[in-house]
Amino acid sequence: MYGYAGKLLQIDLKSEQIEEEKLDEKLAEKFIGGKGLGAKILYDLGENTNPFDPSNLLILGTGPLTGTRAPTSGRWVVVTKSPLTGLFLDSHCGGFFGMEMKKAGYDFIILKGRAEEPVYLFINDDDVKIEDAGHLWGKGSFEVEEFLYQKYGGKTISIGPAGERLVRYACINTGSHGHHGRAGHAGRGGAGAVMGSKNLKAVVIKGSRKIKYENPEKFDEAVKKANEIIKKNDFIPLRRKYGTPVWINPVNEAGLLPTKNFSEGIFEKAGEISGERMREEIVVKNRACFGCSIACGKLSEVNFGKKVEIEGPEYETIAMLGSNCGNDSLDAIGYLNYLCDDYGLDTISTGNVIGYAIECSKKGLIKEKLDFGDPGGHAELIKKIAFRKGIGDLLAEGVKISSEKIGGKEYAMQINGMEFPGYDPRGAWGMALAYATSDRGACHQRAWTVNAEMKGELKPRFSMEGRAKWVKEAQDERAACYSLVLCDFAPLKVENFVELLNAATGFNYSKEEYLIAGERIWNMTRLFNIREGIKRDNRLPQRLHQPLPDNEEKVIKKKEFEEALDEYYKLREWDKNGRPTKEKLKELEI
Repeated sequence: MYGYAGKLLQIDLKSEQIEEEKLDEKLAEKFIGGKGLGAKILYDLGENTNPFDPSNLLILGTGPLTGTRAPTSGRWVVVTKSPLTGLFLDSHCGGFFGMEMKKAGYDFIILKGRAEEPVYLFINDDDVKIEDAGHLWGKGSFEVEEFLYQKYGGKTISIGPAGERLVRYACINTGSHGHHGRAGHAGRGGAGAVMGSKNLKAVVIKGSRKIKYENPEKFDEAVKKANEIIKKNDFIPLRRKYGTPVWINPVNEAGLLPTKNFSEGIFEKAGEISGERMREEIVVKNRACFGCSIACGKLSEVNFGKKVEIEGPEYETIAMLGSNCGNDSLDAIGYLNYLCDDYGLDTISTGNVIGYAIECSKKGLIKEKLDFGDPGGHAELIKKIAFRKGIGDLLAEGVKISSEKIGGKEYAMQINGMEFPGYDPRGAWGMALAYATSDRGACHQRAWTVNAEMKGELKPRFSMEGRAKWVKEAQDERAACYSLVLCDFAPLKVENFVELLNAATGFNYSKEEYLIAGERIWNMTRLFNIREGIKRDNRLPQRLHQPLPDNEEKVIKKKEFEEALDEYYKLREWDKNGRPTKEKLKELEI
């Protein structure tokens, strides 16, 4: 198979049975790879079970463009049933691990069962070993990855203490030892906790194979064209210079930067934590994932009690551990980022959880004294969460479960169990629909209406008009792109993705067929979520129905939201409860 490695690796960690099988070429063409094929595998082989049950699958996946010469081709994906939401989860990551996995000869690594004692995997092409990780259990990701790099070289993914203790928003880290380009995190949804539930501390992989292309000349032409588009794009220099934090000031000026647990949309000290200030004060150098000329990663040095190096902080981290927690120091935010990375915590959920806990403290729902703008206190709380100590044991469950036990549901900013990321939907109404209909809970990476709404491309500004169509089409397109697997930041058009895919694999996708594949994938994840019990996507946090202080128009109106949701379902050809019709499934050949 061209573009693909052509093999699946299945490992039962309990029985230590290791099997290889050929990738099904017809399924690959139908679901592309990455997210899409991962969803199909999870639906077919997974069971309706507790995410921490040994039978839950943890699937590491690549796409037909992973590790190729295509720009931003360093990405890979982990697919599983989320312990945070109980729904489908695909969590994407950059760095170099995906490239190395492809070179080792595997499109997917499917992990099931639970090892009797802590283990790690060492994969060197066809040589697959399950090794004792007892001496690594309990250690942070930085130390673990450094140790494994010194022992093997190669590329590593690992979990920290949070994953070991099944914190429901624990992430999987990669490249945090810093030897090869930028680090990455499969952050959202708790894949690190699933890895921990299997007693799997790390995976080290080394590969020596070369990827073959069906038409090398056409592929090189498509790559050259894509690189030229990136080179000429006006926004790329800003992204390269400031990274994702370039959005802090514009989002704040538009009044939708999460501030003090989404009680406000404007942070007075935003300039102190912006990408521009970050460049001046803490950035050491740019970092890039494999195959990427954008180099949006930032290696930074911060000093908060002690001097540490970190990757980032990214926009989402600054929004959630910064303004959302009332913190206005890049050194402080960077240190909180460092703790999350080492312990293996998703910075988005963690910042959201801290904001929720502060409100609980102020309302007397918990005895702990917490406040906004107290990074020292937030650091202590992060440690308690990672090690499940005291109040941290409850907060490790996420804001949905926490609020069901101690109260405060009205300021638990989550949908389907996943905490909100760094955009308040009251300042960009389309995001309310995007969060509500995302296949993995409140997520900005399935459809991001923010820029289009700020720039006036989606108007009226404070309206649901046109949002249903925009969100639906964006979700389908991103589902296809996340199956290739390429990056959000590649400013390419569908035609470019199709050209790269066809030249690499020999497929004959048209633009329309590619987008239909994205729609097929989106419906596949919906079927999984229906099997897990999801119903109509109308549960918005109560706070969204109250206006932001700076503008009475910034409020999600229930009637307009419900009408937009009905329109969205109609466009998808789903029924009123969000179930795909038999006709739609037949049309999509599911």
